[in-house]
Amino acid sequence: MRLKHFNVAFGTQLFKALGDESRVRILHLIWRNQEMCISDLEQVLDFTQTKTSRQLLVLKNAGLVNFRRLDNWIFYYLKDEVLDLVQQQLAFLERDPQLLHDQEVYQTLWSNRELAAYKLQTRRWTGE
Repeated sequence: MRLKHFNVAFGTQLFKALGDESRVRILHLIWRNQEMCISDLEQVLDFTQTKTSRQLLVLKNAGLVNFRRLDNWIFYYLKDEVLDLVQQQLAFLERDPQLLHDQEVYQTLWSNRELAAYKLQTRRWTGE
């Protein structure tokens, strides 16, 4: 289901949520990567766990993100209803140096994680 119309109360919450640089950076990372866990957001953005959780709570209360649990991990993702709306807003910021840097840091983090997993897997198979 996509959001087609919304009321002033939702609009106010939306614009408040988008009115903070930290939240825009978080939304952009979630949008570009489909979902993100708190620990990855902390590392990429160099935020404390408290700040990250607080900003995610604002985004959740504004109706922009939701989460799913996987064991001890919580992954945040954009709600389907607001995906088009958020995508249109973030598309205007696509060339922002800070947002590009955040995504680059995440890609490096992800590739290092894949490399570590590969090394661990090959050690198991080779018996090292």
